[in-house]
This record gives sequence, structure tokens and C-alpha cells, in this order.
Amino acid sequence: MQKEKKIKLVLEDGKEFTGFSFGRKKSVSGEVVFNTAMTGYPESLTDPSYKGQILVLTYPIVGNYGVPGDLLENDMYKYFESYSLHITGLIISDYTDDYSHWNANKSLGKWLEEFNVPGIYGIDTRLLTKILREEGTMTGKIIYDDQQVDFYDPNQENLVEKVSTREKKVFGTGRHRILLIDCGVKYNIIRNLLKRDTTVAVVPYDCDIKKEQYDGLFISNGPGDPKKCEPTIKSLRTAIDHDIPIYGICLGNQLLALAAGADTYKLKYGHRSHNQPVILNQSNKSFITSQNHGYAIDNLTLPGDWEPWFINLNDNTNEGMRHKSKPFFSTQFHPEASGGPTDTEFLFDLFIENIKQHKNESDSPNAKPLKVP
Repeated sequence: MQKEKKIKLVLEDGKEFTGFSFGRKKSVSGEVVFNTAMTGYPESLTDPSYKGQILVLTYPIVGNYGVPGDLLENDMYKYFESYSLHITGLIISDYTDDYSHWNANKSLGKWLEEFNVPGIYGIDTRLLTKILREEGTMTGKIIYDDQQVDFYDPNQENLVEKVSTREKKVFGTGRHRILLIDCGVKYNIIRNLLKRDTTVAVVPYDCDIKKEQYDGLFISNGPGDPKKCEPTIKSLRTAIDHDIPIYGICLGNQLLALAAGADTYKLKYGHRSHNQPVILNQSNKSFITSQNHGYAIDNLTLPGDWEPWFINLNDNTNEGMRHKSKPFFSTQFHPEASGGPTDTEFLFDLFIENIKQHKNESDSPNAKPLKVP
């Protein structure tokens, strides 16, 4: 492949990396984060949780299986996690236009260009990741053809407002009605709910949920600082005064914690990979999970009627919480992970079981809610 024009990555601490341009040829700025997953770049690039971020993929071979087509299934793109690319820029080690996969119909570079996203290849992504691990996540900018841009910290904005749906959308016709607060929802969350006999009403992050009828409340993943989502936090404060089952994932975990009265903080470099180990609190049960977040709950601030549920085995940070008596729980990791692992997908069943018990429709009347099988 003929070498493209050289392009630079400049970190806020002054470090520079030079590589080659692919995708859209433009300069951009954002928060530089890394992902250690070996597969799943179409899913990662369409994950709304990456809004405003320049994504570094550490796996050395990226683009080799191209990009799938825009096949619709249940009004969602089958092979993607949303309707668009949400990353600001992409940084990889090596790249080729010569892709090969049975369902691919375009190259990664062409896909980036279609969505106005610049990419860099030819950079030592392992070295870059070591810098981010040692010094922490930082802002950076991709400079193409000396077109200067200012450093930009996306976390100063309410990023959820940029990715949340503008109007209510309804998926499925199942018997359990789920109200899903869209803070940047991944399609695979909706798919997992639909598989479990549900009707999923997806509403904006600032929806007044007091006006909605539902059997279970779901708070989705999403980008940025959870404290910027004040309308969602306000709604959740109302919801936890009742007994209707609640489940939150990723940002949803943090928002539920803030509504309950706990605090959140920014992690040094975040958790973004498909192989994060977590343990069920006060047990010997562990699971391998997929994660993508830059903030975490401060366990020490959880009110007395809440407790940590899962703990990260790498750094002991919060990976979920639950109410001690009501059917409310949340996880920092992604049980719906695509492409995997799916070790914790059973948590969707637990959510549905809580709904059935609340409606007195349980298939397992003696089952105890909020317990991991």
C-alpha cells in the first residue's frame, strides 16, 4: 500500500508521534484513550461512550476484516452499536486496505472517511498506551498538514446530550414494558432486552419519566462525566422512591449512584477492554467482562441501604452496586458485550425476573431477587 501523507499526534504534555494519514484528512482534538481488545473495532467505533475521544487500539492488526454492511434488523444496524461513528479520531499500529471477511463491504479507511473521522497508522501504540497508563488519560490533537486546532477536553461538556435520542422510539411487542433512558445506548442492550419478551421504549436522557408507564426502568451506558447529566439524576431520585425494578449499565451505574446520594470520580486512565476481571463482592465468584468508562463510583460514599456488588480485580474499583431491599441494581461493566465476552449476560435474566416478581408473574416464585446464580 502506498504511504499516505504524514500526520502527527500531539499530547497535552508535549509528546509527539508521527504516522501516516488514512480516513478523513483533517485536524481534530479530544481525549486520548486506549482499548486493549483484540477484535470488535466496528462495535467500538460505533459505541456512543467514545464521544469526543481519540481512540488508540493496542492490537497491532486493525482493519484486516474490513467493515460490515449496513444491514438492518429490528430497526437497528445488525453489526454496529449505533447509527454512527462517535470517536473523534482513530490511532492504530498498522493498516491495510486489503481486507478480507465474508460480510465486509468496505475498508476501515473508507468508513472513517464517510463519517468525517481522521485516522493515523504507523504509530507505536504500545508505547503510547504505556504513556497513558503511567501519566493518565490526557487530551491530544491530530494535526494534518499543519492545520492547527486547540486542545479540547470533551468532559467539560454534557456529552450525553449529543448522543441521546431526541424522541421516544419503541422496539418490540413483548409483554414486559421497559423504559430505557438513552444516555448513549448500545444497540446490543436493546437486542438483549428484546430477546426476553419485552417492549423497549427508548426515551431521551432528560425525559420526565413520571409521565411514563413501565414495568422496569433501564439506564444505559454513555459518554463523559456523569455529573453533567442532571436531568437524568433528578428523574432517578424520583424512581428510587418506588419499587419498580431498575437496572443500569456503565454510565447508568454512576447515574444511579449519584441519584442515591453517592459520589463519582475520574479514573486515571479508565477501563476499556474486553478482558477486565471482576469479582462478586464478598465471594469467590469472578467473571471476565467488557468495559468502557473513564469514571467510577466511590464505594465509601454509598448510602447505608446500598452496597457494592462487583469489584474490579485489577484496581479494586466499583463494578456495580445494588439496593439491599429493593429490586435495584447496576453494573459498571457491559453484560451485553459484542463481540464478547458474554459471561454476565444472565444479569438481563435477573432484571426480567425482578420485573416478573414485581408483577406477580414470576416463573420462579421462590427465587430471591438481586442474587447472582
